[in-house]
Amino acid sequence: MRLSVLPAFGDNYIWVLRDGGPALLVDPGDAAPVLAAAADDGLEPAAILLTHHHPDHCGGVPALLERWPALPVFAPDDARIDLDCERVGEGDTLRLLGHDARVMAVPGHTSSHVAYLVDDHVFCGDTLFSLGCGRMFEGTAAQMHDSLQRLAALPGHTQVCCGHEYTLANARFATEVEPGNAALAARLVEAMDQRAAGRPTLPSTMASERACNPFLRCDMPQVRAAAARQLGHAPADGVETFAALRGWKDVFRA
Repeated sequence: MRLSVLPAFGDNYIWVLRDGGPALLVDPGDAAPVLAAAADDGLEPAAILLTHHHPDHCGGVPALLERWPALPVFAPDDARIDLDCERVGEGDTLRLLGHDARVMAVPGHTSSHVAYLVDDHVFCGDTLFSLGCGRMFEGTAAQMHDSLQRLAALPGHTQVCCGHEYTLANARFATEVEPGNAALAARLVEAMDQRAAGRPTLPSTMASERACNPFLRCDMPQVRAAAARQLGHAPADGVETFAALRGWKDVFRA
């Protein structure tokens, strides 16, 4: 399947996955880029997948349903997504365009957040970012850490398709946590080159995230040491390490 991306707002991405014809749309927070792609290159949506209820991820759906009234919409079981849609949750498998889309519950950013694994692509919304993770608006550190560890367990070639272009900002924080991480330094150079050329830094790969993303590396000695400096004591486990990193990132200014 061919992956492409439609930028929206200041830094959102709407993901488009197609197999030579109709396409899956992930998190169309804004209808305008989709409608423009339909007019310009014949984009024909076959289904919409929503990861969570925030308007910048689902706000464009009503306008798209006006254009394509029969378009199926799949979303987590959350009343805040006030749409006529099929509700999905952990362990569900959708058969779309001849491919399986497996649903993973990944709470933390929101209580009902899900991710979709389609072939070797994971659409993870605002749970996992390249070199970072989402803020915990509703979940606990234990939930978010568990969600990230489950995503990190996916095969290394899995393409990480997250919801925002935050890579360079995340890289500045990650470098504070692990200044000696050579893989991270190389990823930063790559991301800078991509943005300078006007290209997205996404998708990343899960192998790259495991090597570079501090929020997936909470058991690494250097990451635990950075967390200990924030806490004033050694973290008891990966969850406490994660919580220290997330709290630090919340107030971090490069």
